[in-house]
Amino acid sequence: MQYRAVKYQGLIQSIGAVASMSRRSNCWDNAVMESFFSRLKVELVFAEKYQSIEQAKASIFEYIEIFYNRVRQHSALGYLSPMEYEQRYA
Repeated sequence: MQYRAVKYQGLIQSIGAVASMSRRSNCWDNAVMESFFSRLKVELVFAEKYQSIEQAKASIFEYIEIFYNRVRQHSALGYLSPMEYEQRYA
């Protein structure tokens, strides 16, 4: 319910963002992102001790742009990285 709170929704609107919520009681609507954030935490965040927000941002950027998209094999893509998959099927 906190994501539907008036103050939260007001903040979202004040920065020009649009809130996106799944259907009530349907966890499958967000399964792809839940899986991504699970992997991010397990493969990177829990193993690190960040000294600053900037260090955390740089580390997460590198994880996504270098490792996750270019190196990490994804079972849903036939054990290819997203970059390899795009190159093969583009």
